[in-house]
Amino acid sequence: MPGTESGRTGPEVDGTGAGRSLAGVLAAWGVSRTVLLLLFFKVFVLPGPDVTIDVSVIYQGWYEVLRDGTFPLDDVTWQYPPGAALAVLSPAALPFLDYTAAFGVLAVLADLAVLCLLLHGGRRNGRPLRGAWVWTGGAALLGPTLYARYDVMVAAVAVAALFSGARRPWAMGALAGFGALLKVWPALLLAGAVRRRSWAAAAVTATALGSLFVLILPGALSFLTAQRGRGTEVESLGGLVFQVARHFGWDGEVLLNYGSVEFVGPYVDVVSAASLVLTAAAFGWLLWWRLRARRFGPASLADAAFTAVLLFTATSRVISPQYLVWLVALAAVCLCFRSSGVGVPAWLVTAAALVTVLEFPVFFGAVVAGDPLGVGLLFARNGLLVAACVTACRALWRSTVPGPAGPVSPVGSSGTRATAR
Repeated sequence: MPGTESGRTGPEVDGTGAGRSLAGVLAAWGVSRTVLLLLFFKVFVLPGPDVTIDVSVIYQGWYEVLRDGTFPLDDVTWQYPPGAALAVLSPAALPFLDYTAAFGVLAVLADLAVLCLLLHGGRRNGRPLRGAWVWTGGAALLGPTLYARYDVMVAAVAVAALFSGARRPWAMGALAGFGALLKVWPALLLAGAVRRRSWAAAAVTATALGSLFVLILPGALSFLTAQRGRGTEVESLGGLVFQVARHFGWDGEVLLNYGSVEFVGPYVDVVSAASLVLTAAAFGWLLWWRLRARRFGPASLADAAFTAVLLFTATSRVISPQYLVWLVALAAVCLCFRSSGVGVPAWLVTAAALVTVLEFPVFFGAVVAGDPLGVGLLFARNGLLVAACVTACRALWRSTVPGPAGPVSPVGSSGTRATAR
């Protein structure tokens, strides 16, 4: 089999060199995660706000409410689909630890699961260590935020879904549907799916589990309207408008609103609406691409998922630091494939992760105050994301859409029309 042969050639997986490379990845992961745990448990403390407060205060508060048999509907910060309750309640699996410690342990295990999936799934696709290195380094660049949000758990589900896509489309769909119940964005993993079984499995899984939540816990669908009052968050692309405008007399302010730091004042609703228009335009481009795409190679599913989530993230009214966890995980999956065309945007996202930890938490005070340092960091981070969007869209189009500008991509195990069973 070609995939097997490619997995046995090259310096990454051949003989002694492979052993040293694998040992290097594992050592780097172990050292970096030890540092992250020391930061998470506040043995060492980064400058800026406490990133673990979401776990020790917000998640733990939700945990107490959920144990009583209802969603935390009176808390405006609860804006998540019903499956998020599983992540919030998961520390109950470790009753011998307090809530924060148990959550941290489970987050590390999810992180390790992503690494193992990359090493195993990437081995079949030719570049196991490249993806593993991206995850090891890129995720570590986010600092303790990696373990202070449940996004790393969702990322593990998403990575498993993408590696299941070629051989088990029903499993890919089921995992994508389950992931969507955890945090919506894994639904975008289906952007490049060409097998109807993936879509059917996702729909069945999301509907069945969603219905179960509706029957068991009141308010399971409250997330559908929970964000109607959201404005423009200070870290978002639209937020840059007000970061600059307030230096020229804009009469507004920065407030904690719906659980995040947002701009409030004149024209915020206009910019927020513009962000939604950008998101709609991004989805329109994805639909147009999907209708035109004809050549699907082994990497197409992962490349399309990465591009779709990247577009969703960059155009969002809220670009929270934990969103980079999604992007780094998907970038790592893409780079496991030799035929992936999104190498440049994947590295741009990794660079954005480094800038992200600087703007939050290290210099978040400067971001909120609109100081030149904070605004500069936002321009750098968001600029990297925009550049990644442009290059990812171009690469995806060129590799899948026939035409003089697009190279002919080999049809791999993910298939095209003939595999749409």
